[in-house]
Amino acid sequence: MKAIIPAAGLGTRFLPATKAQPKEMLPVVGKPVIQYVVEEAVAAGVEDILLVTGRGKRAIEDHFDRSIELEELLERSGNIEKLRQVRAISDLADVFYVRQGRPRGLGHAVLCGAPHTQQQPFYVLLGDVIVPGHDCLPKLKAVHEKYGASVLAVEPVEQQYVSRYGVIAGHEVEPGVWKVTDLVEKPPANEAPSNLAIFGRYLLTPKVMEILPGVEPGRGDEIQLTDALKELLRSEELYAVTMDCTGFDTGNVLSWMEANIALALETEEFGAALRDSLEKLLGCE
Repeated sequence: MKAIIPAAGLGTRFLPATKAQPKEMLPVVGKPVIQYVVEEAVAAGVEDILLVTGRGKRAIEDHFDRSIELEELLERSGNIEKLRQVRAISDLADVFYVRQGRPRGLGHAVLCGAPHTQQQPFYVLLGDVIVPGHDCLPKLKAVHEKYGASVLAVEPVEQQYVSRYGVIAGHEVEPGVWKVTDLVEKPPANEAPSNLAIFGRYLLTPKVMEILPGVEPGRGDEIQLTDALKELLRSEELYAVTMDCTGFDTGNVLSWMEANIALALETEEFGAALRDSLEKLLGCE
């Protein structure tokens, strides 16, 4: 299967850090966010990836390209491990790019990939959401193969936070798998049909690409993927899988910091020293 990774957002939450660099290139323990996303797709068997970018995102393209000068420098200096890491980035997958002229919503970004998916089912991975364990996409694929339908990843959130997310309504058909009956974008907490928020991982059928051109723009002249999925329910079933793996929305500053700390604590290089530093900072000694 192919994958579309929307990465055209402006990253205003991270200003001024993102004034001259894409938010997807912000580092999480030595790797840019977008590399985690591409590696997750590759781990799920994807070899053909389309990145939807925009103005000011050239650094993303450069990151997945060869850097001959850097490779030669590392080779001359004998830094073989770093050389291996740098070369591996450009060998991850066939990465293609299309530009979204201006940010017009997630639905429009996905639609930019219509010629690429060639009327086949495809993954959508948001470019600022990382799942380091690579254990989400295989679950979506298993449900898709069982039911032959589009599948979303969802996760429970505290009721007071549901207004920040797209939320599903539906009923559980097997443990952790929901048949979706409706989707509501950022509902008031007291009107939300559930506390299951869409997490940023999708496996979609070709029908979605047929629907998106007819979706009316909403607030900010944006075309929402949620609106297309609501329309999809008129003709196809839609399922959701409850996330039971660790993921981070790095488009959120706090979650980006949490991702750095959580993943650094798991490393041999930084884990013990960082834990000691945190204990000192928190007065736990």
